[in-house]
Amino acid sequence: QVQLVESGGALVQPGGSLRLSCAASRNILDFTTMGWYRQAPGKQRELVAEITVLGDTNYADSVAGRATISRHMTRNTVYLEMNSLKPEDTALYLCKAEADSPRSTYWGQGTQVTVSS
Repeated sequence: QVQLVESGGALVQPGGSLRLSCAASRNILDFTTMGWYRQAPGKQRELVAEITVLGDTNYADSVAGRATISRHMTRNTVYLEMNSLKPEDTALYLCKAEADSPRSTYWGQGTQVTVSS
């Protein structure tokens, strides 16, 4: 079973920045796609950013220009950097990994980000 462990969530003030980390228990190149999702109370889980095995990235409109997803191969870690944080960014941020052959999806437990003054 693949394990994904997120870290880096914190209480930050509006306009602040942070970097979230997702450490995988296996070579991240084994995954076709890795991404960050977030879920706030009473709202549906939504995609924040994703990166493919080839390095292509995709961002939600709500964070475009404020977020950057990247990876460190030897650390088997994917990062999400966010700046100009807004209260609307408050949510549980979860890491997701998708694999093929066989097709499977894995989720981490999440790390909490709270943006408040």
